[in-house]
Amino acid sequence: MAARLTAEEKYMRAAVREAKKALALGEVPIGCVIVYEDRIIGRGYNRRMTDHSALAHAEITAIRKACHRMGDWRLEGCDLYVTLEPCPMCAGAIVQARIPRVFIGSMNPKAGCAGSVCNLLEEKGFNHQAQVERGILGEACSRMLSDFFRELRRKKKERKEPAEEPAG
Repeated sequence: MAARLTAEEKYMRAAVREAKKALALGEVPIGCVIVYEDRIIGRGYNRRMTDHSALAHAEITAIRKACHRMGDWRLEGCDLYVTLEPCPMCAGAIVQARIPRVFIGSMNPKAGCAGSVCNLLEEKGFNHQAQVERGILGEACSRMLSDFFRELRRKKKERKEPAEEPAG
């Protein structure tokens, strides 16, 4: 009999499904879901290149949809699940939306603002802090990102290599 999924694993899997939508578009595979009372009320995935917008991050899209669904800019009582540690913009939006709990799949040592580069989500100087849990399905989230960037580097290298001259 298979082990029962925890709620954290269940909703992070939903975030991974969102990330796969980004991957299908050739985008960096990052996905996010927002949960209220055991229901997903906001979904998002990375669409920066597709939408030509620096604002088209998974978290921003999910927050916008959840706010619309709740009829309020405050998302108190909601949980946010994201496959990659939020950047400064997304961490700021999470704080502004008053989201109390954030679950992160993979950390982002180059731009993460939930403990890697800095920690905006738990900054005591702000009027709101989020409780953060890291590493939920971390291996799967990290592998998806690593595979994406490995393939991107391979394609870039292929484009740079000159075509082989015909023997003659």
